[in-house]
Amino acid sequence: MNNSPKIAIIGLGYVGLPLAVAFAQKYKVLGFDINTQRVNELQGGHDHTLEVSDDLLQEVLQLSGDKGLSLSAQADDLHDAQVYIVTVPTPTDKNHRPVLTPLEKASETIGKYLKKDDVVIYESTVYPGVTEEVCVPILEQLAGLKFNKDFYAGYSPERINPGDKKHTVTQILKVTSGSTPAIAQSIDQLYASVITAGTHLAPSIKVAEAAKVIENSQRDINIAFVNELSKIFRLLDIDTDAVLEAAATKWNFIKFTPGLVGGHCIGVDPYYLAQRAQEAGYNPEIILAGRRMNDGMGRYVAQEVIKLMVKKEAQIKGGNALVLGITFKENCPDVRNTKAIDVIEELKTYNLNVDVCDPWANPDEVKSIFGINLISDCNKLDKKYDTVVLCVSHNEFLTMDLNRLKKPETVVFDVKSCLPLDQIDARL
Repeated sequence: MNNSPKIAIIGLGYVGLPLAVAFAQKYKVLGFDINTQRVNELQGGHDHTLEVSDDLLQEVLQLSGDKGLSLSAQADDLHDAQVYIVTVPTPTDKNHRPVLTPLEKASETIGKYLKKDDVVIYESTVYPGVTEEVCVPILEQLAGLKFNKDFYAGYSPERINPGDKKHTVTQILKVTSGSTPAIAQSIDQLYASVITAGTHLAPSIKVAEAAKVIENSQRDINIAFVNELSKIFRLLDIDTDAVLEAAATKWNFIKFTPGLVGGHCIGVDPYYLAQRAQEAGYNPEIILAGRRMNDGMGRYVAQEVIKLMVKKEAQIKGGNALVLGITFKENCPDVRNTKAIDVIEELKTYNLNVDVCDPWANPDEVKSIFGINLISDCNKLDKKYDTVVLCVSHNEFLTMDLNRLKKPETVVFDVKSCLPLDQIDARL
């Protein structure tokens, strides 16, 4: 790998775009995506995911010479790249099985343009073995080249935290790996040149792949534990948040909080590890138990709301419910794998009329994916509700006057434990 390689980023979503912009400040970068609408939006200098500011995006688009960002939806523009970095989604299907199709298609595209001494680095979340056992054979076949003789590969797991303006891509330590010791060093140096937080060179690609899936599996299991605690303490009439605050005074207690676990990482990655474990003949009991607990929390929240409505004699059948937030996390427009929808759908089974308000989500996207007519402006909420459920702690919700939306018997349930106790009836 030379000192100033031309880099192609394949996939310009929440992961690919920030990475492309970071590299473009030092190298010549081509950002490629098959979504023409996305490419056109970015060429216009705006990122609807809000991961990259318009000013920074426009700045790198205007750079020239041996650095700067160009964008394309035409695969032929990939022909002169020397380093390909793949950042496409790796979701699961309705049965929670890994879907590697985007990764395979990206590998097929790269394989058509791969040249001698090129390097392909994967960042998409996978189970250990995918890079070398699934992706590399596709590259070999399409390119007619031999792995680790004519071309090389690496894996550097993405660590993007959507909506987090403090821990941006360059501020998070990066794990790197390569298919040979020399290539591993080159890949590590490439990332180290733009990642100010530093890098960690893993001894193999499989180690780097495994590190990624256990990061989020560990978090998933810990949240599942406190979600179970929340269920127990609700039965015992004990405030979970107060218990966690007290326990957190011990120096080695790690404070996780209960809630809905969605998104494209924590709610998905454990299934990738579970799949690989089962293929190897082991049934991962703790990992899958944590997933079952967290996947069921939306329905549980809705059922707890209904119980409280019965107690307060609030109208259920034909009543009005307001759900605050449909994105998977606060102050972020990402609705991928959101668990707020589970709360919404369960409330509807009790014949409640459910309104959904979210100032961050894209109304057209929400309509397309969920069939919901989103209310984007909190100020346009102009009726009284029989229940209000706060699912996502967007900043806009923290200062809302909920009293104007309530009847005397209205139930307010705070999933995120962020509202004052005197304004709510219950929380996880």
